[in-house]
Amino acid sequence: MRRRPRAAEPVDEGPVTDASRDERMTEGMAARDAAAQDAGAASGAGGAGGGTAPPPALDDLEAVRRLQSAYQRVCEETRKIIVGQRRVVEQLMITIFARGHCRIVGVPGLAKTLLVQTVARCLSLRFNRIQFTPDLMPSDITGTEVIQEDRATGERHFRFLEGPIFANVILADEINRTPPKTQAALLEAMQEHQVTAAGQKHPLPEPFFVFATQNPIEQEGTYPLPEAQLDRFMFDIAMGYPGADDEYEIVRVASRIDLDSIEPVLTGEEILALQRTVRRVPIADHVVHYAMRLVRSTRHRTEEAPPFIKELLSWGAGPRATQYLILGGKARAILHGRTYVSCEDIAAVAHPVLRHRIITNFNAEAEGITPDDIIDRLLAHVPQHEPVAVAAGTPAGAGR
Repeated sequence: MRRRPRAAEPVDEGPVTDASRDERMTEGMAARDAAAQDAGAASGAGGAGGGTAPPPALDDLEAVRRLQSAYQRVCEETRKIIVGQRRVVEQLMITIFARGHCRIVGVPGLAKTLLVQTVARCLSLRFNRIQFTPDLMPSDITGTEVIQEDRATGERHFRFLEGPIFANVILADEINRTPPKTQAALLEAMQEHQVTAAGQKHPLPEPFFVFATQNPIEQEGTYPLPEAQLDRFMFDIAMGYPGADDEYEIVRVASRIDLDSIEPVLTGEEILALQRTVRRVPIADHVVHYAMRLVRSTRHRTEEAPPFIKELLSWGAGPRATQYLILGGKARAILHGRTYVSCEDIAAVAHPVLRHRIITNFNAEAEGITPDDIIDRLLAHVPQHEPVAVAAGTPAGAGR
């Protein structure tokens, strides 16, 4: 039997800077691939030591480059139709590559629907728009069974007619204008990517995304989404008014908008492959701890909560918020051309992840303090390089 070579002694290489991390990852991948070819060892052997994530494979690095290139091309295509809103476009793309869903909140006339249509065309995905109204029924979304007669035999049988939710990109327009019964029809589709009708499960096409829009002004005749359904949305994107220069450009080019000018950038199969790449991005333990501290600090009844949280919040974010901070940070790192996640990536996605998961109390409402104001104070309060107290026996790197 061939003896397995002894593991090398750890060497103190000094502090690792962001500029040198990619180079060292590439060197580690080359050494690992050579060892795998020589000894037939499994590539995951280095995942448990010292809390350092295993480096990505060479094909993963190529996938990272392709994803960054595709993101830049998508931005170029959306600029043909959408003026400004670069932050919103980036957050939409993070949602897509992290395999999530998002809600876009903004006043009428900001091109929320047009933005989703444009992104769907850039990604060669089937797009359906569902206009939510008070009389909309669940079967109007998911589909229904009808009796169909076989003309040859005369036998009758049930046939399922797919609803508009059977598409890759679903725009749930004005989602808060339909009753909770219909809103709940989206829950299974968003979480399980399937629809159940008459006891039969019908899988939805992949990839599958739900982009919901909501008008924050009108509240009469609306049905606020319950917290359980809001938590299903990875991001809550706030779409604000354009700047003066952007609004001038919008008025100038409004008559020349042509969706047919959009060129497809990615296919559905390529998006699924890139989604798997995002989940394999390595992340250091101190970045995981930073995400945990942000979320745990929102829970007003815990010791980690600062005084202003206990004063202004009645409810904090759950563990799903930490998961989405990590996923969003991974996707953002790749979109910016990096193969590792930094604390800045976590901070950049904190607002869309947390703003719909924390509930302000009467004190905050009386003082006009919004969830975004609280998140700003939280980001300034929580340090980026301080470990979280973990129970004894928890393995290092367990958060990856």
